[in-house]
Amino acid sequence: MALTLLSHEVSDLCIGKPPLRCLSVVTATVADAISVLKSSDEPFLSVWSCNHDETNDDNNKCECKCVGKICMADVICYLTKHDNKALSLSSAFDASVSVLLPKSRSIVVHVQSSCKLIEAIDLITGGAQNLIVPIQTKPITKRRQTRNAVVSLTTNTTTTTTTTHKNSIQFCWITQEDIIRFLLDSISVFSPLPSLSISDLGVINSTHAILSVGYYSSATSAVTAISRAIAENISVAVVDGECDGQDPRTVLIGEISPMTLACCDESAAAAVATLSAGDLMTYIDGSGPPESLVRVVRNRLEEKGLVGLISLVDSLSSSSGSSSSDEEAPAGRTKSYGRSVSSAARMARKSVAIVCNRKSSLMAVMIQAIAHRVSYVWVVDEEGCLVGMVTFVDILKLFREFLDDQN
Repeated sequence: MALTLLSHEVSDLCIGKPPLRCLSVVTATVADAISVLKSSDEPFLSVWSCNHDETNDDNNKCECKCVGKICMADVICYLTKHDNKALSLSSAFDASVSVLLPKSRSIVVHVQSSCKLIEAIDLITGGAQNLIVPIQTKPITKRRQTRNAVVSLTTNTTTTTTTTHKNSIQFCWITQEDIIRFLLDSISVFSPLPSLSISDLGVINSTHAILSVGYYSSATSAVTAISRAIAENISVAVVDGECDGQDPRTVLIGEISPMTLACCDESAAAAVATLSAGDLMTYIDGSGPPESLVRVVRNRLEEKGLVGLISLVDSLSSSSGSSSSDEEAPAGRTKSYGRSVSSAARMARKSVAIVCNRKSSLMAVMIQAIAHRVSYVWVVDEEGCLVGMVTFVDILKLFREFLDDQN
């Protein structure tokens, strides 16, 4: 059984996956990225080194390489760090999309469709979040290639994302969740691991992976942690107090998840710049921020003289107010501060932390994470104190060691 599992290739995980929408790092700006993200129902967008402009044959000769991925959470963190006392954020929006990419390491890796599953697991445990896989090699006519381009219209610019690269190749990406789901179909191979507790298996990560911020701390103090959480595919714990006078651990209140922020629009940067971590959880949670918090954000922007963010919020509010929608916002909340995303991504738009305990079985934790479309589960004790977390990477490392022992 183990040998059969190891014989699979990543192409087996690509069946039914749509081609990636690609934005060029050569020509795209932050404003272009915002436009494409807001017109997409997926939270992430791939960024590429190539620029397939039909009018320039030299561009079509360049190497096609994915250099990273971005989401609205990257945009929000970027805008929060910008000089928001300037009269306009135009310089921030006109900057190259490259400013949104992580500076430390690449979290996307190219592989061939023949790449073995075990090699893919090694790449994921080595730090990759997404594996870029070619999915189409048959010739595509120039007319058909033009139809594959997706054009997003905004007030001042036209942004084109393509799904087809040179030599008519298209790509998809494999995520950590894809591999976990695939292994779950053959979970009996790893018996008895699935039935054992995460404590007995030693997969609870209680040290270096934990990112946290105090409930009453300013949300701006969490921006660096949020950026790191994006790069590590985890989340930021919102904690409060101590479990008792002798115990240094803290109570887990909730989380600030990059996936939750990815379901917002860029105006959430105003909330990050003015609210506490606890209030930010309420602001970004669910179907829209409470109207009372929206007023608080506006008042604090004025008190701090953050003119750039005030103009951003006003422009988005007016454009949202002028557009019609059949969907009503819940009482006391506004719909003006979100963006359209897929139902799968929307499931992650909650600030309530997904938790388990030390005695939870590995199988239960895997299913729990997949059901909530997250790549981690927080571990708490009987008093709600934060013990650590279990991530997909931790689980894949465990399975990899098991397969090595079997061989």
